[in-house]
Amino acid sequence: MKDIRAVFMGTPEFAVSILDKLVELVDVVLVVSQPDAIIGRKKVLEESAVTKRASELGIEVVKPTKIREDYEKIIEVKPDIIVTCAYGQIIPKILLDTPRLGCINVHASLLPKYRGGAPIQRAIMEGEKETGITVMYMDEHMDSGDIIEKRSIPILESDNCDSLSGKLASLGADLLGEVLPKVIDGTSKRVSQDESKVTYGYIIKREDELLNFNDSTLKVFNKIRGLSTKPGAYFILNGRIIKVLESRIGSSHGDTNHVTEIYKDGFGIATLDGEIVITKVKPEGKKEMSARDFLNGINKDELKGMELNV
Repeated sequence: MKDIRAVFMGTPEFAVSILDKLVELVDVVLVVSQPDAIIGRKKVLEESAVTKRASELGIEVVKPTKIREDYEKIIEVKPDIIVTCAYGQIIPKILLDTPRLGCINVHASLLPKYRGGAPIQRAIMEGEKETGITVMYMDEHMDSGDIIEKRSIPILESDNCDSLSGKLASLGADLLGEVLPKVIDGTSKRVSQDESKVTYGYIIKREDELLNFNDSTLKVFNKIRGLSTKPGAYFILNGRIIKVLESRIGSSHGDTNHVTEIYKDGFGIATLDGEIVITKVKPEGKKEMSARDFLNGINKDELKGMELNV
């Protein structure tokens, strides 16, 4: 298949393993990624994970701000196929119609569930018991094309966004390896999505990250898992943002939004129906730390009973 010319379009770390698998299989003549972004408190301009990997592999990279307006380079390289994974922009019809073998996408959900840019986070946050990878043909709409193949894996209670992303990235690379030869030789399946079962995994916004302790304990627990380690769910303590990276379900009760107990491994916060125990945090402007280390740096007596998010 090395005579097949492919363009890969992707951006985050999740997509790197998909690029690596594609390079094993075909001739990747161009990589398209999102423009460099300003990252962190130091405001450093940083390349995407896919851009970095493509550079290591010696593959030319283009980073259009708006792919709908800046796509000529992709057409110029005359790809036989375009493969995308978590690229971050809707592909215009002129590009969808360019490669003779079509455009396929590796998506981190069991479509038609969780179309959109944050399917992994949303699946965990919604308490799903399984998720997976879908490889699909692309059309002009968001993640709505015909399904070629799907593979599922369980979501464990111990999973967070980081761990599940790693599992799905590996699964996605393996599934692409199975599917791509069939796409090339014309034997792949095409199954329309059931529009009555569509749900969406919308991009996480800042307001989604704030923990609401008026929710159930399980919902708070799942939000912490779904947003860990980045961007991180948070609460506000004395005007400071405290990101929560790990927690466990406790057994105490109290006034919602208030600290209930101090434990050896952390501190409890009362929820609608119980208690969430915070065990790992990242205070604003500081590094990640255990909740025990965090407690060592504050007045524990003042913390107990304190109201949060005020």
